Amino acid sequence: MFRLKIYRVQGEILVAVCDSDIVGMTFRDEKRGLKLEITEKFYGSEDVDSNKVREYLQKATVANISGRKAVKLAVEAGIVDKDRVLIIGGCPHAQMVLL
Repeated sequence: MFRLKIYRVQGEILVAVCDSDIVGMTFRDEKRGLKLEITEKFYGSEDVDSNKVREYLQKATVANISGRKAVKLAVEAGIVDKDRVLIIGGCPHAQMVLL
């Protein structure tokens, strides 16, 4: 399962999605000075299935994707290039912006 939250700001559709099982966790890469906080406030409080995630990622103009399963789904859907995925403290993370 996944967490999904949609933000609509100034004509943009930002989709935040993560694996449900990492909500509440923080990942750090001290060497690069990176910190990734997976909060319910940002990613949402309701579990959704992969079909709903795919549907909203296809509509997104901006996406923030965290977790092994969520990033894999985004790569398989052609939303994210697998070579552009960051690993922060062991957690895959990707962002997408349509220009």
